[in-house]
Amino acid sequence: MHRRKAARRGVTLRSAVSPFSVAASSSPARAQRPQAPPLVEQLNGGNWLSKDGAEALCDELFYQRAVHTYMTMLPALNTIGMRDGSEAAFGKGYNVLPIWKDRMDSRTWVPTPNADVIYSMSYLDLKEAGPIVIAAPPNVIGMLTDFFQRTITDVGIIGPDRARGGLYLLLPPDYDAEVPQGYFAFKSQTYNVLLFFRTVMKKGKDGPDAAPAVALAEQTRVYPLWAVEKDVRPMEFPNASGKRVNMMYPVDNRYWTKLKEFIDYEPASAIDPELRGVLASIGIIKGHPFRPADKQQRLLQKAVETAPRMILAMRQLGRPDKRNRYYEDRQYENIWAGGTAEWLQDGYLDVNQRASYFQFAYSSASAMVMRTLNAGSKYPFTARDAQGEFLNGSNTYKMHLPANPPAALFWAVTAYNVTDGSMPETPQLLPSINAFNSVLANSDGSVDLWFAPEKPADAAKSNWIQTVSGRNFIAALRLYGTGVEFFDQTWKPDDVVKVK
Repeated sequence: MHRRKAARRGVTLRSAVSPFSVAASSSPARAQRPQAPPLVEQLNGGNWLSKDGAEALCDELFYQRAVHTYMTMLPALNTIGMRDGSEAAFGKGYNVLPIWKDRMDSRTWVPTPNADVIYSMSYLDLKEAGPIVIAAPPNVIGMLTDFFQRTITDVGIIGPDRARGGLYLLLPPDYDAEVPQGYFAFKSQTYNVLLFFRTVMKKGKDGPDAAPAVALAEQTRVYPLWAVEKDVRPMEFPNASGKRVNMMYPVDNRYWTKLKEFIDYEPASAIDPELRGVLASIGIIKGHPFRPADKQQRLLQKAVETAPRMILAMRQLGRPDKRNRYYEDRQYENIWAGGTAEWLQDGYLDVNQRASYFQFAYSSASAMVMRTLNAGSKYPFTARDAQGEFLNGSNTYKMHLPANPPAALFWAVTAYNVTDGSMPETPQLLPSINAFNSVLANSDGSVDLWFAPEKPADAAKSNWIQTVSGRNFIAALRLYGTGVEFFDQTWKPDDVVKVK
């Protein structure tokens, strides 16, 4: 009786089991693995990695973070290189304002210099001097930026002085006292500040006359706010022209040591916490020693060599969205890619475009980007000829500018090296032609400019820019005081044409 009940219970239990379970139990070789969450499946079946595998991945992450750091810190290292080169050549101090009194030529190594205005550039330290006053002359085209090249303010016709000149007061990032009246007052996010003024030359008998622009630049005065007159150091205006000056950012592991010095000097607030975290991941922490191990030193060296190649590759291949193209039917590009001077697009910071810019240029201000009539400036440039081929200094090219370029102040065309924006150094020294030159014009007022390693037979010497054989170059057009014809595209520069 007891066994019969047990047998009936056994039948009942067996009949309640899923046929799939019966099949599985009757065929162990066909048993399925237990289900697991996706990440368990993806990550080594839920197990730790091998020690070698883990170390290799962490090395790769360190390297990737170093590349990211290089690209995001390039605006600061760009400025640091300029400051270090300037101060080594001309001295330092709030009262030292180097002026390229005979124009800047290819012996000054700096990204995309402009040989067609008079440059004045200095580097101010608000931690050392405290709040600083800059007495700006009238009619300068300038800007004040922090060392991340974030514009503090434009100076001149787009700035608050509206080209009348004025007193600009720069306040340190930690300044919390009352702001005195009578100044255009601005607080910088970094203690270090770049002062960058340009003054426009006059048309002389045989070309540009730099003297009036130099005299105007020498009216600039810089002094600490709290200093009494007798203690203010007199201004010094060394002539920076005609000298070999290396103002480029480092291309080896000094990139990281310079960055560490900068991070230690500046307030933590100069960089947002997330980016400070990226810096920390490669050992750069404010106030802490920076001692990368030998393997990390090698990875940092690899990053400082590879990151600029990556940026160059982005510039070479171009943007998929074509936002950087000025025209539908021309090769000319807009280095801001239709964004703002702060590299903002619609809803995001364009980190790729910003890195591309600071590899071969410096200083970005509203006056360069805003569509202001007869006041700001525009910089269409091309790296390609009409057929889409890269410009090569071994070849001969012609650029045709239609009559009446829309530039109330002046126009200029300059050749630059593609890698860093420096001027190609040739016996010509000034690879630039501007509206103040005695340029040979065509009968309709248009102008043909030539690029070649040797002067083409058909070219006037005044219309020829010398190039370096075997080296790619960029041709940049500047329009100062840009007119409406540029913005509505009723005036467009012709593509650069290769001449056989």
